[in-house]
Amino acid sequence: MPESSRLGLLCDPDCGRLFIATALGQLGDRVIFLALPMVAIVALNADEFQVGLLTAMTTAGSLLVGLPAGAWVDRMRKRSVMISTDLARALVLLTVPMASWADLLTIWWLYAVALVHGVLTVFFDVAYVSYLPHLVGRSNLVEGNSRLSAIRSVTSISGPGVAGPMVGWVGVPATLLISVAGMTMSSLLAVSIRRREEKPEPSEQPQLGRDIKEGLKFVLKYPALRAIILGDAIFNLFLIMYQTMLLVFLEREIGLEYFGIGLILSGMGCGALLGALLATRVSNRVGQGRVIWLAPLVTCPLTVLMPLARPGWSLYMAAMGLASLSLGGVVRVVAQSSFQQTLTPDQLLGRVSATARFVSWSGIPLGGVLGGASGSVFGATATLCIGAVGMTVSILPNFLSPLRTMRTLPKNNEPEFVR
Repeated sequence: MPESSRLGLLCDPDCGRLFIATALGQLGDRVIFLALPMVAIVALNADEFQVGLLTAMTTAGSLLVGLPAGAWVDRMRKRSVMISTDLARALVLLTVPMASWADLLTIWWLYAVALVHGVLTVFFDVAYVSYLPHLVGRSNLVEGNSRLSAIRSVTSISGPGVAGPMVGWVGVPATLLISVAGMTMSSLLAVSIRRREEKPEPSEQPQLGRDIKEGLKFVLKYPALRAIILGDAIFNLFLIMYQTMLLVFLEREIGLEYFGIGLILSGMGCGALLGALLATRVSNRVGQGRVIWLAPLVTCPLTVLMPLARPGWSLYMAAMGLASLSLGGVVRVVAQSSFQQTLTPDQLLGRVSATARFVSWSGIPLGGVLGGASGSVFGATATLCIGAVGMTVSILPNFLSPLRTMRTLPKNNEPEFVR
Protein backbone atom coordinates (compact mmCIF):
# COMPACT_ATOMS: atom_id res chain seq x y z
CA MET A 1 0.00 0.00 0.00
CA PRO A 2 1.44 3.43 -0.92
CA GLU A 3 2.64 5.55 1.96
CA SER A 4 0.27 8.39 1.02
CA SER A 5 -2.78 6.12 1.21
CA ARG A 6 -1.79 4.88 4.64
CA LEU A 7 -1.22 8.37 5.99
CA GLY A 8 -4.34 9.81 4.35
CA LEU A 9 -5.07 13.34 5.52
CA LEU A 10 -1.72 13.55 7.31
CA CYS A 11 -0.08 14.05 3.90
CA ASP A 12 -1.98 17.30 3.41
CA PRO A 13 0.14 20.18 4.79
CA ASP A 14 -2.81 22.25 6.01
CA CYS A 15 -4.44 19.24 7.67
CA GLY A 16 -1.09 18.43 9.28
CA ARG A 17 -0.87 21.95 10.69
CA LEU A 18 -4.41 21.69 12.04
CA PHE A 19 -3.65 18.33 13.65
CA ILE A 20 -0.46 19.63 15.31
CA ALA A 21 -2.29 22.75 16.49
CA THR A 22 -4.95 20.46 17.93
CA ALA A 23 -2.32 18.45 19.78
CA LEU A 24 -0.79 21.57 21.35
CA GLY A 25 -4.14 23.08 22.30
CA GLN A 26 -5.37 19.78 23.72
CA LEU A 27 -2.15 19.40 25.72
CA GLY A 28 -2.92 22.75 27.30
CA ASP A 29 -6.50 21.70 28.06
CA ARG A 30 -5.43 18.42 29.66
CA VAL A 31 -2.95 20.22 31.90
CA ILE A 32 -5.78 22.55 32.98
CA PHE A 33 -7.99 19.54 33.71
CA LEU A 34 -5.56 18.46 36.43
CA ALA A 35 -3.91 21.73 37.46
CA LEU A 36 -6.86 24.12 37.92
CA PRO A 37 -8.75 21.93 40.45
CA MET A 38 -5.45 21.15 42.16
CA VAL A 39 -4.85 24.88 42.62
CA ALA A 40 -8.13 25.00 44.52
CA ILE A 41 -7.56 21.75 46.48
CA VAL A 42 -3.90 22.22 47.42
CA ALA A 43 -3.05 25.91 47.22
CA LEU A 44 -6.40 27.24 48.50
CA ASN A 45 -7.56 24.23 50.56
CA ALA A 46 -10.98 24.30 48.87
CA ASP A 47 -13.72 21.99 50.13
CA GLU A 48 -15.78 19.59 47.98
CA PHE A 49 -18.50 22.12 47.18
CA GLN A 50 -16.00 24.77 46.09
CA VAL A 51 -14.29 22.26 43.78
CA GLY A 52 -17.68 21.39 42.30
CA LEU A 53 -18.56 25.05 41.82
CA LEU A 54 -15.21 25.62 40.09
CA THR A 55 -16.05 22.80 37.67
CA ALA A 56 -19.47 24.36 37.07
CA MET A 57 -17.91 27.76 36.31
CA THR A 58 -15.55 26.13 33.79
CA THR A 59 -18.47 24.88 31.73
CA ALA A 60 -21.09 27.58 32.42
CA GLY A 61 -20.06 29.34 29.21
CA SER A 62 -22.08 26.79 27.21
CA LEU A 63 -25.24 28.00 28.90
CA LEU A 64 -24.35 31.69 28.71
CA VAL A 65 -23.35 31.95 25.04
CA GLY A 66 -23.96 28.47 23.65
CA LEU A 67 -26.79 29.33 21.26
CA PRO A 68 -25.73 32.80 20.03
CA ALA A 69 -22.14 31.60 19.57
CA GLY A 70 -23.18 29.45 16.62
CA ALA A 71 -25.00 32.32 14.91
CA TRP A 72 -22.03 34.64 15.41
CA VAL A 73 -19.47 32.08 14.21
CA ASP A 74 -21.48 31.40 11.04
CA ARG A 75 -21.00 35.09 10.15
CA MET A 76 -17.19 34.95 10.48
CA ARG A 77 -14.25 32.97 9.13
CA LYS A 78 -13.84 30.01 11.47
CA ARG A 79 -10.05 30.03 11.30
CA SER A 80 -9.91 33.62 12.55
CA VAL A 81 -12.17 32.75 15.47
CA MET A 82 -9.90 29.83 16.42
CA ILE A 83 -6.79 32.01 16.38
CA SER A 84 -8.23 34.86 18.44
CA THR A 85 -9.85 32.62 21.07
CA ASP A 86 -6.66 30.57 21.51
CA LEU A 87 -4.65 33.73 22.23
CA ALA A 88 -7.33 35.09 24.56
CA ARG A 89 -7.48 31.83 26.54
CA ALA A 90 -3.71 31.88 26.95
CA LEU A 91 -3.80 35.42 28.35
CA VAL A 92 -6.61 34.56 30.79
CA LEU A 93 -4.76 31.51 32.15
CA LEU A 94 -1.57 33.53 32.52
CA THR A 95 -3.25 35.60 35.24
CA VAL A 96 -3.37 32.57 37.61
CA PRO A 97 0.41 32.13 38.14
CA MET A 98 0.84 35.92 38.14
CA ALA A 99 -1.78 36.31 40.89
CA SER A 100 -0.24 33.45 42.85
CA TRP A 101 3.24 34.95 42.75
CA ALA A 102 1.79 38.31 43.82
CA ASP A 103 -0.06 36.56 46.70
CA LEU A 104 -3.40 37.74 45.31
CA LEU A 105 -4.89 34.40 44.26
CA THR A 106 -8.30 33.54 45.74
CA ILE A 107 -11.04 31.03 44.94
CA TRP A 108 -13.05 33.89 43.42
CA TRP A 109 -10.16 34.62 41.07
CA LEU A 110 -10.24 30.98 39.95
CA TYR A 111 -13.99 31.18 39.43
CA ALA A 112 -13.57 34.22 37.17
CA VAL A 113 -10.75 32.62 35.17
CA ALA A 114 -12.74 29.39 34.77
CA LEU A 115 -15.82 31.28 33.56
CA VAL A 116 -14.01 33.48 31.02
CA HIS A 117 -11.92 30.56 29.78
CA GLY A 118 -15.09 28.50 29.38
CA VAL A 119 -16.85 31.20 27.34
CA LEU A 120 -13.87 31.49 25.00
CA THR A 121 -13.72 27.71 24.66
CA VAL A 122 -17.33 27.66 23.44
CA PHE A 123 -16.43 29.93 20.52
CA PHE A 124 -13.28 27.95 19.77
CA ASP A 125 -15.04 24.58 19.75
CA VAL A 126 -17.95 25.78 17.60
CA ALA A 127 -15.53 27.27 15.07
CA TYR A 128 -13.34 24.18 15.15
CA VAL A 129 -16.15 21.72 14.42
CA SER A 130 -17.48 23.98 11.66
CA TYR A 131 -14.02 24.43 10.08
CA LEU A 132 -13.17 20.73 9.74
CA PRO A 133 -15.60 19.94 6.85
CA HIS A 134 -14.18 22.90 4.90
CA LEU A 135 -10.60 21.73 5.37
CA VAL A 136 -10.91 17.96 4.80
CA GLY A 137 -14.07 17.71 2.70
CA ARG A 138 -17.27 15.93 3.66
CA SER A 139 -16.15 12.61 2.16
CA ASN A 140 -13.20 12.51 4.60
CA LEU A 141 -15.04 13.45 7.79
CA VAL A 142 -14.85 10.00 9.42
CA GLU A 143 -11.10 9.83 8.82
CA GLY A 144 -10.64 13.44 9.91
CA ASN A 145 -12.54 12.94 13.16
CA SER A 146 -10.70 9.67 13.83
CA ARG A 147 -7.30 11.32 13.26
CA LEU A 148 -8.20 14.21 15.53
CA SER A 149 -9.47 11.84 18.22
CA ALA A 150 -6.22 9.90 18.05
CA ILE A 151 -4.17 13.09 18.40
CA ARG A 152 -6.32 14.27 21.31
CA SER A 153 -5.85 10.89 22.94
CA VAL A 154 -2.06 11.07 22.69
CA THR A 155 -2.09 14.47 24.37
CA SER A 156 -4.56 13.14 26.94
CA ILE A 157 -1.91 10.56 27.84
CA SER A 158 0.99 12.99 27.93
CA GLY A 159 -0.88 15.95 29.48
CA PRO A 160 -1.62 14.49 32.93
CA GLY A 161 1.65 12.57 32.80
CA VAL A 162 3.50 15.87 32.40
CA ALA A 163 1.27 17.87 34.74
CA GLY A 164 1.49 15.41 37.66
CA PRO A 165 5.27 15.62 38.17
CA MET A 166 5.32 19.33 37.26
CA VAL A 167 2.83 20.12 40.02
CA GLY A 168 5.17 18.49 42.52
CA TRP A 169 8.34 20.09 41.14
CA VAL A 170 7.38 23.69 40.37
CA GLY A 171 3.97 24.09 42.03
CA VAL A 172 0.46 24.11 40.66
CA PRO A 173 0.23 27.74 39.40
CA ALA A 174 3.49 27.52 37.45
CA THR A 175 2.29 24.32 35.78
CA LEU A 176 -0.42 26.36 34.06
CA LEU A 177 2.34 28.00 32.01
CA ILE A 178 2.39 24.77 29.97
CA SER A 179 -1.22 25.44 29.01
CA VAL A 180 -0.40 29.04 28.11
CA ALA A 181 2.46 27.92 25.87
CA GLY A 182 0.40 25.19 24.21
CA MET A 183 -2.48 27.50 23.30
CA THR A 184 -0.14 30.23 22.05
CA MET A 185 1.68 27.80 19.75
CA SER A 186 -1.66 26.38 18.61
CA SER A 187 -2.81 29.81 17.45
CA LEU A 188 0.48 30.42 15.60
CA LEU A 189 0.10 27.14 13.70
CA ALA A 190 -3.49 28.01 12.78
CA VAL A 191 -2.18 31.28 11.31
CA SER A 192 0.09 29.26 9.00
CA ILE A 193 -2.77 27.28 7.41
CA ARG A 194 -2.77 28.41 3.79
CA ARG A 195 -6.17 27.16 2.65
CA ARG A 196 -8.61 30.02 3.19
CA GLU A 197 -12.33 29.62 3.54
CA GLU A 198 -14.61 32.03 1.75
CA LYS A 199 -16.00 34.84 3.83
CA PRO A 200 -19.63 34.05 4.71
CA GLU A 201 -22.10 36.11 2.74
CA PRO A 202 -23.88 38.51 5.10
CA SER A 203 -27.63 38.19 5.38
CA GLU A 204 -29.66 41.07 4.03
CA GLN A 205 -31.26 41.50 7.46
CA PRO A 206 -29.17 39.55 9.98
CA GLN A 207 -31.24 38.65 13.03
CA LEU A 208 -29.70 36.75 15.91
CA GLY A 209 -33.02 35.30 17.07
CA ARG A 210 -33.90 34.02 13.60
CA ASP A 211 -30.46 32.44 13.14
CA ILE A 212 -30.70 30.65 16.49
CA LYS A 213 -34.19 29.43 15.59
CA GLU A 214 -32.90 27.91 12.33
CA GLY A 215 -30.31 25.89 14.22
CA LEU A 216 -32.87 24.65 16.75
CA LYS A 217 -35.36 23.77 14.01
CA PHE A 218 -32.78 21.68 12.15
CA VAL A 219 -31.77 19.74 15.28
CA LEU A 220 -35.38 19.03 16.29
CA LYS A 221 -36.23 17.77 12.79
CA TYR A 222 -34.36 14.46 13.16
CA PRO A 223 -35.31 11.87 15.83
CA ALA A 224 -31.85 10.27 15.88
CA LEU A 225 -30.14 13.65 16.28
CA ARG A 226 -32.50 14.58 19.12
CA ALA A 227 -31.75 11.29 20.87
CA ILE A 228 -27.99 11.73 20.52
CA ILE A 229 -28.06 15.22 22.02
CA LEU A 230 -30.36 14.24 24.91
CA GLY A 231 -28.23 11.19 25.70
CA ASP A 232 -25.14 13.41 25.70
CA ALA A 233 -26.78 15.84 28.13
CA ILE A 234 -27.56 13.05 30.60
CA PHE A 235 -24.13 11.46 30.20
CA ASN A 236 -22.29 14.76 30.68
CA LEU A 237 -24.25 15.62 33.83
CA PHE A 238 -23.24 12.40 35.58
CA LEU A 239 -19.74 12.37 34.08
CA ILE A 240 -19.01 15.78 35.61
CA MET A 241 -20.47 14.66 38.94
CA TYR A 242 -18.04 11.74 38.74
CA GLN A 243 -15.02 13.76 37.64
CA THR A 244 -15.64 16.49 40.21
CA MET A 245 -15.11 14.03 43.04
CA LEU A 246 -12.52 11.84 41.29
CA LEU A 247 -9.55 14.07 42.15
CA VAL A 248 -10.86 14.54 45.69
CA PHE A 249 -11.28 10.76 46.07
CA LEU A 250 -7.81 9.95 44.73
CA GLU A 251 -6.04 12.63 46.76
CA ARG A 252 -7.92 12.37 50.07
CA GLU A 253 -9.44 8.85 50.18
CA ILE A 254 -6.75 6.82 48.39
CA GLY A 255 -3.87 9.12 49.34
CA LEU A 256 -2.26 9.35 45.89
CA GLU A 257 0.40 11.94 45.17
CA TYR A 258 0.34 14.19 42.10
CA PHE A 259 2.34 11.71 40.01
CA GLY A 260 -0.06 8.85 40.77
CA ILE A 261 -3.09 10.95 39.90
CA GLY A 262 -1.40 11.94 36.64
CA LEU A 263 -0.76 8.28 35.80
CA ILE A 264 -4.42 7.35 36.27
CA LEU A 265 -5.53 10.23 34.06
CA SER A 266 -2.90 9.23 31.50
CA GLY A 267 -4.38 5.72 31.56
CA MET A 268 -7.70 7.25 30.56
CA GLY A 269 -5.86 8.88 27.66
CA CYS A 270 -4.51 5.47 26.62
CA GLY A 271 -8.07 4.18 26.45
CA ALA A 272 -9.09 7.17 24.36
CA LEU A 273 -6.18 6.57 21.96
CA LEU A 274 -7.18 2.93 21.51
CA GLY A 275 -10.77 4.04 20.93
CA ALA A 276 -9.66 6.47 18.21
CA LEU A 277 -7.66 3.76 16.47
CA LEU A 278 -10.57 1.31 16.61
CA ALA A 279 -13.46 3.72 16.01
CA THR A 280 -13.86 3.18 12.26
CA ARG A 281 -13.41 -0.60 12.51
CA VAL A 282 -15.86 -0.95 15.39
CA SER A 283 -18.45 1.25 13.66
CA ASN A 284 -18.24 -0.84 10.50
CA ARG A 285 -18.50 -4.10 12.41
CA VAL A 286 -21.25 -3.16 14.90
CA GLY A 287 -23.08 -0.58 12.82
CA GLN A 288 -22.71 3.19 12.73
CA GLY A 289 -26.01 3.76 14.51
CA ARG A 290 -25.85 0.95 17.06
CA VAL A 291 -22.31 1.76 18.19
CA ILE A 292 -23.55 5.12 19.52
CA TRP A 293 -25.49 3.38 22.33
CA LEU A 294 -23.66 0.05 22.53
CA ALA A 295 -20.18 1.49 23.26
CA PRO A 296 -21.23 3.31 26.47
CA LEU A 297 -23.42 0.37 27.53
CA VAL A 298 -20.35 -1.88 27.57
CA THR A 299 -17.88 0.56 29.17
CA CYS A 300 -19.81 2.86 31.55
CA PRO A 301 -20.64 0.20 34.20
CA LEU A 302 -16.90 -0.39 34.72
CA THR A 303 -16.55 3.05 36.33
CA VAL A 304 -18.14 1.68 39.53
CA LEU A 305 -14.82 -0.08 40.21
CA MET A 306 -13.19 3.22 41.27
CA PRO A 307 -15.32 3.99 44.38
CA LEU A 308 -14.85 0.34 45.43
CA ALA A 309 -11.07 0.53 45.07
CA ARG A 310 -8.43 0.58 47.78
CA PRO A 311 -4.64 0.97 47.46
CA GLY A 312 -3.32 -2.07 45.62
CA TRP A 313 -4.60 -4.32 42.84
CA SER A 314 -8.19 -3.05 43.08
CA LEU A 315 -6.98 0.46 42.23
CA TYR A 316 -5.26 -0.90 39.12
CA MET A 317 -8.51 -2.60 38.04
CA ALA A 318 -10.42 0.64 38.65
CA ALA A 319 -7.92 2.55 36.51
CA MET A 320 -8.54 0.04 33.71
CA GLY A 321 -12.26 0.71 34.10
CA LEU A 322 -11.66 4.45 33.56
CA ALA A 323 -9.53 3.66 30.50
CA SER A 324 -12.43 1.58 29.13
CA LEU A 325 -14.79 4.52 29.69
CA SER A 326 -12.52 6.71 27.56
CA LEU A 327 -12.31 4.03 24.86
CA GLY A 328 -16.08 3.75 24.57
CA GLY A 329 -16.50 7.50 24.74
CA VAL A 330 -14.21 8.17 21.78
CA VAL A 331 -15.83 5.44 19.64
CA ARG A 332 -19.22 7.02 20.36
CA VAL A 333 -18.10 10.62 19.77
CA VAL A 334 -16.41 9.83 16.44
CA ALA A 335 -19.64 8.24 15.16
CA GLN A 336 -21.79 11.10 16.47
CA SER A 337 -19.56 13.88 15.15
CA SER A 338 -19.29 12.40 11.67
CA PHE A 339 -23.05 11.89 11.58
CA GLN A 340 -23.81 15.47 12.61
CA GLN A 341 -21.28 17.06 10.24
CA THR A 342 -22.38 14.96 7.27
CA LEU A 343 -26.03 15.76 7.86
CA THR A 344 -25.66 19.53 8.30
CA PRO A 345 -25.49 22.02 5.37
CA ASP A 346 -22.44 24.29 5.27
CA GLN A 347 -24.38 27.45 6.09
CA LEU A 348 -25.79 25.86 9.27
CA LEU A 349 -22.67 24.13 10.60
CA GLY A 350 -21.94 26.72 13.29
CA ARG A 351 -25.53 27.01 14.48
CA VAL A 352 -26.20 23.27 14.57
CA SER A 353 -22.90 22.63 16.36
CA ALA A 354 -23.67 25.35 18.91
CA THR A 355 -27.23 24.08 19.43
CA ALA A 356 -26.04 20.52 19.95
CA ARG A 357 -23.36 21.73 22.32
CA PHE A 358 -25.79 23.95 24.23
CA VAL A 359 -28.20 21.08 24.89
CA SER A 360 -25.68 18.30 25.43
CA TRP A 361 -23.47 20.47 27.66
CA SER A 362 -26.37 22.00 29.59
CA GLY A 363 -26.02 19.38 32.29
CA ILE A 364 -22.31 20.01 32.86
CA PRO A 365 -22.54 23.08 35.14
CA LEU A 366 -25.37 21.41 37.04
CA GLY A 367 -23.25 18.27 37.31
CA GLY A 368 -20.42 20.24 38.86
CA VAL A 369 -22.71 21.81 41.46
CA LEU A 370 -24.50 18.53 42.20
CA GLY A 371 -21.19 16.71 42.40
CA GLY A 372 -19.84 19.19 44.92
CA ALA A 373 -23.06 19.18 46.94
CA SER A 374 -23.28 15.39 46.89
CA GLY A 375 -19.63 15.13 47.91
CA SER A 376 -20.23 17.45 50.86
CA VAL A 377 -23.32 15.54 52.04
CA PHE A 378 -22.64 11.91 51.10
CA GLY A 379 -18.88 11.89 50.49
CA ALA A 380 -16.74 11.37 47.40
CA THR A 381 -17.20 7.58 47.32
CA ALA A 382 -21.02 7.71 47.16
CA THR A 383 -20.91 10.46 44.54
CA LEU A 384 -18.71 8.32 42.30
CA CYS A 385 -21.26 5.49 42.56
CA ILE A 386 -24.10 7.85 41.61
CA GLY A 387 -22.12 9.11 38.63
CA ALA A 388 -21.36 5.57 37.43
CA VAL A 389 -25.05 4.58 37.49
CA GLY A 390 -26.13 7.79 35.75
CA MET A 391 -23.61 7.42 32.92
CA THR A 392 -24.89 3.91 32.25
CA VAL A 393 -28.53 5.04 32.20
CA SER A 394 -27.69 7.76 29.65
CA ILE A 395 -27.86 5.22 26.81
CA LEU A 396 -31.67 5.05 27.04
CA PRO A 397 -32.53 7.94 24.63
CA ASN A 398 -30.35 6.41 21.91
CA PHE A 399 -31.51 2.86 22.64
CA LEU A 400 -35.16 3.90 22.34
CA SER A 401 -34.54 5.76 19.07
CA PRO A 402 -34.11 4.50 15.48
CA LEU A 403 -30.39 4.12 16.29
CA ARG A 404 -31.13 0.87 18.13
CA THR A 405 -31.25 -1.16 14.91
CA MET A 406 -29.56 1.19 12.46
CA ARG A 407 -26.35 -0.20 10.94
CA THR A 408 -25.75 2.57 8.42
CA LEU A 409 -26.77 6.14 9.14
CA PRO A 410 -29.19 7.20 6.37
CA LYS A 411 -29.09 10.47 4.49
CA ASN A 412 -31.32 13.37 5.47
CA ASN A 413 -33.56 12.86 2.42
CA GLU A 414 -34.65 9.36 3.39
CA PRO A 415 -38.27 9.39 4.68
CA GLU A 416 -37.74 6.91 7.52
CA PHE A 417 -35.01 9.12 8.96
CA VAL A 418 -37.19 12.18 9.47
CA ARG A 419 -40.27 10.23 10.52
